[in-house]
Amino acid sequence: MSMVEELVSGILRSEEGFREALRQILEEELKISVPEFCEKTGLSPSTIYKILQEQREPNLRTVRAVIKGVRKLDANPGGEFIAVIASRPVLNKIEERMMKVGDRNVRVKEYPASTMEDAIIAAVKAERDGALALVCAPIVAPTVEQIVRIPVSVVVPKDSMVRAIEIAASKVL
Repeated sequence: MSMVEELVSGILRSEEGFREALRQILEEELKISVPEFCEKTGLSPSTIYKILQEQREPNLRTVRAVIKGVRKLDANPGGEFIAVIASRPVLNKIEERMMKVGDRNVRVKEYPASTMEDAIIAAVKAERDGALALVCAPIVAPTVEQIVRIPVSVVVPKDSMVRAIEIAASKVL
């Protein structure tokens, strides 16, 4: 789920949902302080602090401004992210949103896909979003490599494949 989707989902989930989603995005995804966020987005620090400290409910104008600010920062988060295209259950197992690769921090951005068509569309979207490279399943990789200009890495889930074969065998043997 994108950061903007997390904010909108938070609004719909509960009164505290927007606040919780904003706090998580600032701390865990953008890894940015409130003053830095406000400096980069033009939002008032006092407004954001009041929202985060449960002293104020955001009005529609503020929600729109926060979403616009998050979208702005999400579109170019230091300019580097790796797209991972997979089914939602696989994406849910990804614990790190930031990974240390050599001496660089690289953000991992999720693109859920449940069909081949979804995966192809996600690959095009990831490239448009500015992905440095993408990771996907071997069944879709040859097609994706023909469409995008960024490097494509294939994930082969060996351990889960062996476990799936064991489960299938236990059902029929």
